[in-house]
Amino acid sequence: MKIFDRYILKDLIIATVLIAVTLAGVVFLTQSLKFLELVIGSGAGAGSFWVLAFLALPRFFEIILPLALMAGTVFVFHRMLMDSELVVMRAAGFSPLKIARPALALGVFITLFLWVMTFWLAPVSLAGMQKAQEVIRAQFSSFLFREGVFNSFGSDITFYIREKDQDGALKGLLIHDNREKAETPSIIFAKRGEVLSSPDGFEVTVYDGARQSYDREKKILQTLKFQRYNIQIPNSGPVRQRWREPEERTIWELLKPDSNVERDVESRRDFTVEINKRLTSPLLAILFSLIACCCLLMGPSGRRGQSRKVMLAIMACVVIEGLYLASFNIARQHDIGFVMMYGLVVLPLLGCGLLISGRGEALRRKILYGKKKGAVS
Repeated sequence: MKIFDRYILKDLIIATVLIAVTLAGVVFLTQSLKFLELVIGSGAGAGSFWVLAFLALPRFFEIILPLALMAGTVFVFHRMLMDSELVVMRAAGFSPLKIARPALALGVFITLFLWVMTFWLAPVSLAGMQKAQEVIRAQFSSFLFREGVFNSFGSDITFYIREKDQDGALKGLLIHDNREKAETPSIIFAKRGEVLSSPDGFEVTVYDGARQSYDREKKILQTLKFQRYNIQIPNSGPVRQRWREPEERTIWELLKPDSNVERDVESRRDFTVEINKRLTSPLLAILFSLIACCCLLMGPSGRRGQSRKVMLAIMACVVIEGLYLASFNIARQHDIGFVMMYGLVVLPLLGCGLLISGRGEALRRKILYGKKKGAVS
């Protein structure tokens, strides 16, 4: 690679990484707010919060990285133009395609990286995030118990907790248990308790208390004092046997859904939409870098009118990104959405590639000067 290629590529990598980190930080903050209530209320440690937040981040890379590359390309080439570096390169005989070569190479690398990310890493991390949430709910289910109010689990059992410590320990418990329909309800008093996970749901263990129930035959109130008493509360089936959404499956799982699972069969179209999305969305990295190069490297190299070129590049990428996201939603209902998904990526790629190529340069010169000139090589 030539010196000027390494020089441009280094600046592009630095700018793209900084912008990507900034965008990822914004996404991280917005997404992490969803986990604060779960983690704080459950009494889970800070590590659980960071695990959930970082596992939620990779699925946004297919949006963050193409936009970061576009912004980095615009920034670097605009700075080079303001410093007259592009003017010197053009005067030295470099064509727009040669100048854009580092940006396109970086776009190809990011596209390959995004294919790996969307095919495997992002769905694995998203599935891991969902599983981690279930683990927190199972192991730290005390977030279901709010202090000072009656907490009902269905119509059969009700808990009252006077106080809940930061570590999740429960104090001052009153429990009304009516799950044994053939018997009278029982009332349980306990000084303290804790919530533990179990294979069938979660288990409330209470200490230093008494269990009272009314015997209808003898017409007496029975009291049983205890030092330790376990109350099993099963989780509902849908929570434990959760169906994985298409975005939580790797590309191989999408290509071969389980024909024995009814919902997998019913969701084949959603699987097809997700597959096509993962094939096309990484190509936006190349497209956005190409659009930025076309807008900033084509035409006059003077400083006047450059702000319009920058705005044109930004608006073009934003419009394409918005239409692409809309086509993804349309594809779930109509086949025209698939045409839009590929058309919004392939057609601009071909158009911008032709525009920045030697033929495009020759055509531009012919239009501007009224005669055909070969592209500067």
